[in-house]
Amino acid sequence: MAKAVLLLSLSLLLLPFACPAQLAKEFCVADLASSDTPAGYPCKPQAAVTADDFYYRGLGTTGPAINPFKISLSSAFVTNFPGVNGLGISAARVDFAVGGVVPLHWHPAATELIFVLEGTLSCGFISATSNRVYTKTLYKGDLMVLPQGQQHFQYNLGNTTAAALSTYSSHNPVVQTLDFALFANNLPSEVVNKVTLLDELEVRKLKALFGGTG
Repeated sequence: MAKAVLLLSLSLLLLPFACPAQLAKEFCVADLASSDTPAGYPCKPQAAVTADDFYYRGLGTTGPAINPFKISLSSAFVTNFPGVNGLGISAARVDFAVGGVVPLHWHPAATELIFVLEGTLSCGFISATSNRVYTKTLYKGDLMVLPQGQQHFQYNLGNTTAAALSTYSSHNPVVQTLDFALFANNLPSEVVNKVTLLDELEVRKLKALFGGTG
């Protein structure tokens, strides 16, 4: 019995060295010229992989502005950082002007960790099962977790700019924003009125703001 246990232990220790093909799949840099799949992008040929595939400077500066929310967003998702493909991780930076807000949104594919770099933020999420709201005031150096699939938000509480770094448990967390889902589509305004109970004139105003039709 002791001999069998020893042989099994040795086999497990030697297994990684006995499977060089498996070691070759320790990463899969995205071939962005191909189409994305539920399992991620296909792998770039290993001979074409360089150190630049695992390096990204896009979070070092303020990203493009997102109107009308008074925020700027820089992302390090697989679509612009191919080295994270299949690794279950990505990141984004949000800069908040005074009064800036990240509106209600959710990530179907990822949990988010938000870390405050500067300023003061209100951050919270709404439970999908109980509609209970969990909110905290976050200061520089604070961290909060936002569970996968829960609608959440942040807004600048202070009189100065604020910034936060978010990391995600997916190489492509996917973002669905409530305002865009409701008002950036071609669903007729009277239908949006019926399914949301919002005033139809307000719906038309918001559709005009977000580029929707109908």
